[in-house]
Amino acid sequence: MQAEHSPLGKPVNYTEQYDPALLFPIERQPAREAIGVPAPLPFFGADLWNAYELSWLNPKGKPQIALLTAIVPADSPNIVESKSFKLYLGSFAQTRLANAEAARQLIQQDLSEACGAAVQVRLTEATHFDQLRLAELEGLSLDRLDIETDIYTPDPTLLHANHDEAPVEETLVSNLLKSNCPVTGQPDWGSVQIRYVGAPIDHAGLLKYLISFRNHTGFHEQCVERIFMDILRTCAPGKLAVYARYTRRGGLDINPFRTNFNLPLPDNRRNARQ
Repeated sequence: MQAEHSPLGKPVNYTEQYDPALLFPIERQPAREAIGVPAPLPFFGADLWNAYELSWLNPKGKPQIALLTAIVPADSPNIVESKSFKLYLGSFAQTRLANAEAARQLIQQDLSEACGAAVQVRLTEATHFDQLRLAELEGLSLDRLDIETDIYTPDPTLLHANHDEAPVEETLVSNLLKSNCPVTGQPDWGSVQIRYVGAPIDHAGLLKYLISFRNHTGFHEQCVERIFMDILRTCAPGKLAVYARYTRRGGLDINPFRTNFNLPLPDNRRNARQ
């Protein structure tokens, strides 16, 4: 299914009775073909989804709440369009379920079917909210650089690596990532972490490149994969990982992670803007 056929940016009737048909899958492949992602995929990883507006009724009719995390594998054939996911979660509001585990299993089953791959779902109930912690992305901040730029559409020619120097291992971060929703045009604000091993990448050029997404339209997952592919093709690091944490909109944040070497999934701690 294509994004223009989704409920995104259109008037909808909200339902508060469980309805898995609300989930709207979108194929990953067309967007990947557009940026030259080859097959087999040159990366692996996952999209970490966090939902903050999940509620259902227990068997006695008392409302229950929980925070939801879904881990969607990067090699799933589909993603789920974000507004449809919000509508789907909203359909639990007046739905009676035995307990939180029943809710988790149902959501995991439905998301896995929509994405075409096994999605992991976990719920954090209110009794454990006090255990949640904030943390900023680790690494050397690119935002410290006093640069000048007027390029606000993605431009990989801004990327440079010095292959005459010895390889380095670096972790670089920026809080200046911004792109726009491809349907509504609303801004998507994010922070990005780039880990690599290879020829030293020019920091100023990398920061200008990340800023160049400012007027770009693309889903979160597609933006991260474009960043990954542009750095891989232009700078040719031996190892590369790109991780972005986007601020939430409508009670949902999406945090894609892509790597071509063995790294554990990020621990999914929220940053200050989330």
